[in-house]
Amino acid sequence: MTTDIVRDFERVSPELVRQASGFQAAILADVAGRRGAMHGRIAALRPRMKLAGPALTVDVRPGDNLMIHAAIALAKPGDVLVIDGKGDQTSALMGTIMMTACQQLGIAGVVIDGAVRDSLEIDEMDYPVFSVGTNPNGPTKNVPGRIGHPVSCGGITVRSGDLVLADADGIVVIERERVEGLLVQARKKVADETARIVQIKQGNTSASWLAAALRTAGVLKEGETL
Repeated sequence: MTTDIVRDFERVSPELVRQASGFQAAILADVAGRRGAMHGRIAALRPRMKLAGPALTVDVRPGDNLMIHAAIALAKPGDVLVIDGKGDQTSALMGTIMMTACQQLGIAGVVIDGAVRDSLEIDEMDYPVFSVGTNPNGPTKNVPGRIGHPVSCGGITVRSGDLVLADADGIVVIERERVEGLLVQARKKVADETARIVQIKQGNTSASWLAAALRTAGVLKEGETL
């Protein structure tokens, strides 16, 4: 018999979280094969907001936040609450009181496929929250759900313990087992992009791969150039 609350799972290590936090979400999404990014409907309440940490997943019925309260009580410092709110925007699932509790407990931030409220107060708290928007309606607290099980959030599967990294561009989730290897690729990609930007600023603006790609696509004929 399975339990609705999974308490024991392996988290991506704090050291790997620390290393990953130095990268943009876009860099990690690229080295992950352009996969793992949530739908753009889930966005930072304010562009400056950033977060990184292991996911603690929460599955709720639309408009009900009972299991989010339970998840806050179970979370460990550094966790990121990843909440499958089914994309519902008819009521907020979290507001100032719950976000203050999260901040006090050391929870790294909240990613919610649903709405929040008290956005100006959350902004003043400078607490990282990513949601599909806001709504002043409050939630109910009656319906059971699940904690710690895989969820679908923003169109991707998230497991508890996976790395969640989010910034102004959006949210990317990397499977815990892949993080260390992808960080090596991320460092190389940053170095390559930095070198390319230097070349562009020196006047070398042409993309070396473009002509071949246009020929492959049938836009240019063999031997033809732009």
